[in-house]
Parts: sequence; structure tokens; C-alpha cells
Amino acid sequence: MARDVFPEIHEPAPVRWLLAHPRAGWVWLLPRLWLGWQWLHAALGKLGDPAWTGPQAGAALQGFIQGALQRAQGPHAEVTGWYARFLRDVVLPNAASWAKLVAYGELLVGIALLAGMLTGIAAFFGSFMNFSFMLAGTSSANPVMFAVATALVLAWRVAGWIGLDRWLLPLLGTPWEPGRAFRR
Repeated sequence: MARDVFPEIHEPAPVRWLLAHPRAGWVWLLPRLWLGWQWLHAALGKLGDPAWTGPQAGAALQGFIQGALQRAQGPHAEVTGWYARFLRDVVLPNAASWAKLVAYGELLVGIALLAGMLTGIAAFFGSFMNFSFMLAGTSSANPVMFAVATALVLAWRVAGWIGLDRWLLPLLGTPWEPGRAFRR
């Protein structure tokens, strides 16, 4: 009998339940709704602001980036050099487009999380935005939001079960197991 070179390592039963059992959807409901509301609230503030999405689109983001670039100075900089260069060379010249991307991205993440729709994907993009904001030297609620989003990504199979994912995930499936909509 050949030995398995890479034996499967099983997680403890409580972790398996929390990340994979549909009843755990109730555990994830409040964190998901809280995070969705945070994103929706942030987006609504930007969507009505001319400095984010209106005639002066990008002005607010330019101010944010200038602050981040100042925090990239000195021996104990809060913003790393490579990220400061990215902000200066890529985001700043295209601030209007990036501002709209941030505002509408926050809106889509918020709506998806509140609806429990493609929760893992929405949480991933939310955590990506939080990580970007933290790289720019901000803290605020970003570390907490990042932690909640990361947990929702790990619980993607059940975090939206009390929501649209109950029907969407079996319909769409995953790249490694197509759902009903893609089976022949």
C-alpha cells in the first residue's frame, strides 16, 4: 500500500461547522450585514459628493493621496515607498477615474454583502479596498473591516446562506464544480 505523500489535514469539527455548515449562516449574518452597511454608508457619502463622482471628481482622492505621500516621508514612514510610487504615478494622474472606481466599488460591495449575494467575492474586494486604504496609512475602521471581510471570505460557502447565496451558489457553482446553470 503506497503512502500518501500529501495527506489531507482535517480541520477541527467546530471550524468545519463554522465555515461549511449552512446553519452557520446565522452566525455570519450580523457581521455580514454590519460590513455591508459600512460599505454602503461610505459609498453613499461619496456618490453624492461632487469631489468624488461629480464635476470635480477626483479632488477628494487627490487630497487623500497627498496626505498618504506626506506619510511616506522620513525614517519611520507610515506608507511604504513602492505604494507611494504607485499612488503618485498611477492613481494621482487618473484620480477622477479612481475616485469613481472607489465610490462605485464600495456601493457594489455594500449591496452584495447586504443581500448575501456572492458574499465571498464581495468580501474579497472589500478586504482588498481596506488593505489598500491601510497601505496608504489610514486606520479608522479599516483594520476591523479587513478582519471581518477576511473571515467572510473564509466562510464564503455559508456566510451568505441567509441571503441570495442560498440559491446563487448552487446555481452558479464554482470554477472546480459547475452549478446547475452550467451543467450539460
